[in-house]
Amino acid sequence: MSKVISLCSVIVPVGSRVDDLEQLLPEYAAAIGSAGVDFEIIVVLDGLKDELLHKLQELKDSSEWLRIIQFSREFGQSAALMAGFGAAKGDVLVTLPAYWQVQAKELPKLLAAADAEDDMLIAVRWPRAGSAFENLRRKMFHGMLKFITALNYRDLGCGVRLFKREVADEIPLYGDQYRFLPLLAVRRGFRVREVELTQSTSDSFRGRYRIRDYVHGVLDVMTVFFLVRFTKKPLRFFGSVGFLSAGVGVIFVLVLVLQRMFFDQPLADRPALLLGSLLIVLGVQLFGLGLLGELVIFSHAAESKEYAIRQIVGGKKKAPEKSE
Repeated sequence: MSKVISLCSVIVPVGSRVDDLEQLLPEYAAAIGSAGVDFEIIVVLDGLKDELLHKLQELKDSSEWLRIIQFSREFGQSAALMAGFGAAKGDVLVTLPAYWQVQAKELPKLLAAADAEDDMLIAVRWPRAGSAFENLRRKMFHGMLKFITALNYRDLGCGVRLFKREVADEIPLYGDQYRFLPLLAVRRGFRVREVELTQSTSDSFRGRYRIRDYVHGVLDVMTVFFLVRFTKKPLRFFGSVGFLSAGVGVIFVLVLVLQRMFFDQPLADRPALLLGSLLIVLGVQLFGLGLLGELVIFSHAAESKEYAIRQIVGGKKKAPEKSE
């Protein structure tokens, strides 16, 4: 293990959901320390949370492994993770939730599974507990992701992940994209693998999802759909939809014109004519939107990079000196 991990930086973002960190963090530290790995734990407080900060400061006084970052206000979990990545000193990064999801004693299993060939390991809580509704909701969510991205993952809601420094450096996070970090990593060419860890008995959702949460979830899935499939090829999506819309509109109008020419049916007061015209206009606008996206991407192509280099084998050798 020491050959793979020299220093492990653990980032714990603290948002609205948090358990007893005074008990949870020492459990994390004891489990990682038992694996024989040098580590640090960086807690990022998303917001002031002064009362929690005082408790963590008391824990820090007796713990050399703890570092604390406090935001001036709430910026979201993606921002908290990015701040933790920037402050981390390790060559391997681990993200852990601020509440119980997997049993802490399972963390050495995650570290032991780290291999030079893997760029990211994501935990899958197994066997998975929960109500029938929660299990159905989770299966529908992952089924939708599999349908639109062709990537099959079972537990993207788990915040226990291990990855190389290069992954954090290559993938910027914003909004709620922290949930889809494995999908974004695969898109950049990194190798992602799942590792089954035993779910904590204290892992249970204590709130209630609102309709707004489901709407935001669908919008997030659509965002990932574009990021994974069409970030560099917007014309393929908008052009295809635009071509379909304009094609259907042309068929509507053509049928009406043929009816007027050969069957003496009037064009006036025909809702189908208005619908066909609107579909044609919509198709042209979508095509133009895709073309505009292509122009924007082309103008910034020299500044962006869509690939990740795993290794370079060989190289130009220095020519041997000629002997006199």
